[in-house]
Amino acid sequence: MQSKKFNLLLVFVLLIMSGSFAQSTSGYSVFDSSVITKKGQPQQNEFLNHSYNFPAKPRNMWEVGVAAGMFSVNGDVPQVLPTFGFSAHVRKSLGYLFSLRLEYMYGIAKGLDWNASKGYKNNSAWNDIKGYKNDTTFVFYNYKTQVQDLSIQGLFSLNNIRFHKNKSKVSSYIGAGIGLSTYRTMINAKNESNGTDYANLFNEVQRSEDYKYGNRDNILSRLKDGMDDTYETEAENDRVTRAAIGDATLNVALNVLIGIEYKLSKRINIALEDRHTFIHDDLLDGQRWQEHPSASPALTGNWDTYNYLSLGLNFNLGKKSVEPLWWINPLDYVYGEINNPKHMNLPKPKYEDADSDGVLDQLDREPNTPAGAKVDTHGVAIDTDGDGVPDYKDKQLITPTECQPVDADGVGKCPDPECCKNAAKIVEATVQCPSDYPSLSFKGNSSDLSKDAKTMLSAVAAKMKANPKCNIVVNGYPEASKASQAVCQQRTDAVSKYLIQKEGISADRITTNCTIGGGDKNTIDIKSN
Repeated sequence: MQSKKFNLLLVFVLLIMSGSFAQSTSGYSVFDSSVITKKGQPQQNEFLNHSYNFPAKPRNMWEVGVAAGMFSVNGDVPQVLPTFGFSAHVRKSLGYLFSLRLEYMYGIAKGLDWNASKGYKNNSAWNDIKGYKNDTTFVFYNYKTQVQDLSIQGLFSLNNIRFHKNKSKVSSYIGAGIGLSTYRTMINAKNESNGTDYANLFNEVQRSEDYKYGNRDNILSRLKDGMDDTYETEAENDRVTRAAIGDATLNVALNVLIGIEYKLSKRINIALEDRHTFIHDDLLDGQRWQEHPSASPALTGNWDTYNYLSLGLNFNLGKKSVEPLWWINPLDYVYGEINNPKHMNLPKPKYEDADSDGVLDQLDREPNTPAGAKVDTHGVAIDTDGDGVPDYKDKQLITPTECQPVDADGVGKCPDPECCKNAAKIVEATVQCPSDYPSLSFKGNSSDLSKDAKTMLSAVAAKMKANPKCNIVVNGYPEASKASQAVCQQRTDAVSKYLIQKEGISADRITTNCTIGGGDKNTIDIKSN
């Protein structure tokens, strides 16, 4: 349980740290052939000669490191105190994401159960000691185990390929490995100074008030005070059926890990890591599952495991090598080349001027100007008088504004001089307009046009169309009252509207007028204007 808490805490710390450090600007140049292996030189030469797009992978440093931390066993007997371990490793990157590591680890774990038990009949370590009788004596299981393992691990970097900055001072990783693990477990069953067992002590504690009320801390304190620290008796083991090295049991071990490194310099970094190891054995703590040799941990998932939470110091070693590849962002070169090209085989610029007007085609807004045509700085033919016809086509180079718009040759149509305008007015004054326009009669206060009235208005429209320079005035003669004046206005408007909408006469040729007392109030006269 304690180890699980450590694991959760570690994962939380790693997640917080993984995004909290500033960017590092160290790196290497892809053009430095001194860091390329002999095997990679042909590819590097092709890259430098623009015959291959990718530079060769550089030779990268080895990492060696040492670490120390808390070691714990997850088994059937609880571990009551944090114990310690240490490790050493060598690591080599095979690519920007994957590396291999060889690691040696040594750890010591101790445990003491505060619950008393009589079920040790099948546990030879306790059952063989004279003084412990399964039917009358309680024992408190305890152990001390020494674990060593050697494993090869594959590590995957999680954050060195970055899209928005060069790289980070932090390298986070996960991994898994396989190796061999040995352990030897001892139990503290006797007082080594006098050879006596702890049967009386164990029974006394089991009968105490502390045990009755479950005061775990007091129980453990009384046990530690009454026991020495010799761990003189070898715990139960399976070396008869399992492989062994001397007095230690040998197992195949599988481990998983998560870690984070923080770079202090190009060659030194510190690492925080948690590694959990699984072995096919239930006796790391000297106690079998359910206290019975026939019980199968495989069916219950109760194989013992151990955990190693460590803080380490690592060093990068190597001459003519870049730092380990998990510290290098391979996109660094790509983005650098896009932003500031140093290797791109760019085509030579071409300065073409197809129309020979002195303005390059890339800047020419009119790329097909005829030869000899004068152009401005944008390559557009000059139009001096701004009439829309360029000078090279303009037959009237300076056309006055009052003579524009112009024709396709740039020639405008100027208005007649004042003398000609007056002559036109004299001619217009001599025009004779018809004077025999009819009068229309209305009944009561009506403004509706009768059939006869419409016939007469059609005749008026015919005369006006025959004399386009002649205009008319429609006159009514209301009384002084406002009502009579309103009727007059309605009648003159009806006549005007009919001529405009039905006969197609322009409105500017018709004038309406109501003159009080000038004639019959029910008569509308049409006269030449």
